[in-house]
Amino acid sequence: MASKSTNDISVLVVDDEPGIRQMLQILFRREGFTVVTAAGVNRAVEAINQSPQPFPVIVTDLAMPDGSGLDVLAAAKARAQSTEVLLLTAYSTLENAIAAMRAGAYDFLQKPFASEELLNLVAKALEKQALIEENLRLRARVDKLKPADLVGRSQAMRSLSELVKRIAPTRATVLLTGESGTGKERMAREVHRRSERSDGPFLVVNCGALPEALMESELFGHEKGAFTGAATRHMGLFREAGGGTLLLDEIGELPASLQVKLLRVLQERKVRPVGSAHEVDVDVRILAATNRDVEKDVAAGKFREDLYYRLNVIRVELPPLRERRDDIVGLAESFLRRFAVEMSKDVVGFTPDALKALERHEYPGNVRQLENMVERAVALSGSRAIGLGELPAEVSGLSSGQDSAFPRLPPEGCELDEVLNELERCMLVEALERTGGVRKTAAALLGVTFRSLRYRLQKHNLDVSDTPLG
Repeated sequence: MASKSTNDISVLVVDDEPGIRQMLQILFRREGFTVVTAAGVNRAVEAINQSPQPFPVIVTDLAMPDGSGLDVLAAAKARAQSTEVLLLTAYSTLENAIAAMRAGAYDFLQKPFASEELLNLVAKALEKQALIEENLRLRARVDKLKPADLVGRSQAMRSLSELVKRIAPTRATVLLTGESGTGKERMAREVHRRSERSDGPFLVVNCGALPEALMESELFGHEKGAFTGAATRHMGLFREAGGGTLLLDEIGELPASLQVKLLRVLQERKVRPVGSAHEVDVDVRILAATNRDVEKDVAAGKFREDLYYRLNVIRVELPPLRERRDDIVGLAESFLRRFAVEMSKDVVGFTPDALKALERHEYPGNVRQLENMVERAVALSGSRAIGLGELPAEVSGLSSGQDSAFPRLPPEGCELDEVLNELERCMLVEALERTGGVRKTAAALLGVTFRSLRYRLQKHNLDVSDTPLG
């Protein structure tokens, strides 16, 4: 066994045969584990759901009178993805093994088995868990050492950065407001990163993206069989974000019926999963974001006043980019560095004319629009500096004839073959996108033969086998 102490580790043993349960119970207790046993699938699911903490390891038979070990596996993963499940069976088949591994089982052991073989598998499963946990801890430490994600030298951003430093360590609910694209999610992530909950999860749900019928289940969870299609138990985001932060994005789109339930959760810190008669405690910090005029919605009766005051404990208003022009260059350069690395492009900056054009633009889409603009420019760039030719016409001021996908010749010159090669690849990708991947139609759009198109796709590693011929 692993050298790690097993005194605080619980193992759930599931088997319908009393003799095997007793044998495994003795085996694991001898190794120092706390052992819980279940005589079948139903008892196992009850134990999983009622246990104060998720079981680190579950050892379960595959075939039992009241169900399958795969049902135990599904219930375990619904409670906690970190639980490792080992399946035992007297009828080992390749199909069973594949199904088990696809469903998330750690391993598959055929009966009869040697005790040492089972103990070694459990030890390896626990070592895997320990490595994952250590990786998460190290990642959290690295994230804390990273520079703030709030890029900006304007007075507005300096004030917001100071505000984040003050509110992050608290448990207070924060309402982030501002136009679409101003960076509300970035701000929420920064609050989480600087908080005492930074080691916990940061989850985001868009309250306007899901139908009302699914939203309640997504937020609060549901029990197995609570409604048609509820084949397994679902924890819900409030519990999945336990110990961390949950961002309710587009909170102004939340249906009235769910506003009442959310208010109760904020007041009581408890959720009731769909189909359950019991409430469950939750430990999560709530952040909310909206681009709507919430006060106007409250006055119009579209948003509950009591919920608004619950969410609006601390208000953070993000200004539009046009009101903090001092930040445009810094943001653009930050985005350029990121996209240059992601695309493996040797792009290091902007020409002076391009920077002036970026600073002049009004940005109705705010920071998100600037980010998309820089991504496009890096993709089109054929030199080390992005010029006016890589910027959209509404930014560069060039005519439509001047503003094209063709890179402009930089002052220091370029490698023409590389530029043409990149341009050809971009044209091929766009042709396939516009024709839904139908290669014959794409060839006609580009004015080349089908054979020529196929050769060019292969040259650029774009010849996907499932692309329709036409």
